[in-house]
Amino acid sequence: MTTTDTPVHEGGTSTVTRPARWLDSTGTPSTPSARHGRRELKRLLAGLVLVLGCAAAGMWWMAGLDNRISVLALTRPVAIGQTLTAGDLRAVDISTADGVTLVPADHASTVLGRPMATNLGPGALLTPASVGVAAIPAAGQALTAIAVKAGQFPPELSPGAPVSVIVTAAGPTATSTSGGGPAPGASWPATVVSVSHSETEQTTVVSLSLDTGAATALAQVPSGQLALVLQAAGGAR
Repeated sequence: MTTTDTPVHEGGTSTVTRPARWLDSTGTPSTPSARHGRRELKRLLAGLVLVLGCAAAGMWWMAGLDNRISVLALTRPVAIGQTLTAGDLRAVDISTADGVTLVPADHASTVLGRPMATNLGPGALLTPASVGVAAIPAAGQALTAIAVKAGQFPPELSPGAPVSVIVTAAGPTATSTSGGGPAPGASWPATVVSVSHSETEQTTVVSLSLDTGAATALAQVPSGQLALVLQAAGGAR
């Protein structure tokens, strides 16, 4: 765009043509080339901000990778007293957390073959306190023992096994359960803590960890009127 000035001279007029000028927001004359330069500067600044943002995100991501460690986690449920095997464990990568002590994946040999000190579900991260001497009874749990004979429990019974404790109608004093104690057919979920065989008395004493209320009810059942049913992992709960 151009503007035309028409100055007046002696003897006539003459026309002078010059480029048009605009005023910017500050009132400063602005030419097309100046506006183009400002637009290029804005694009350059926007690109610079984008590059810096991507660089910062990359540095944060790399820092997160540097803080990740490989630790042991469980592949399936395990119970108190159960001996850990290689099939129970897998390695997972996690970010380190202050105040949490976990078992590194390359230290698996330090826990394999040791009994569990607590019940844990699949995916739970293993800590040094998870294995070793059982922390029993746990909160809300009680420890009790029952004497059973052959045929009242499976011979495969072992520490850590989930079981159902069932009141049967067998035994010479079966009618005594009608006096307010649990009736035949009543059952409770429990976890085997230990199994002690007595060759002289032909009985097996099984220590169980179960709910406090269930332990109280179980104590009311006369000896010889209980049977143990082995459940699949997690099935007794």
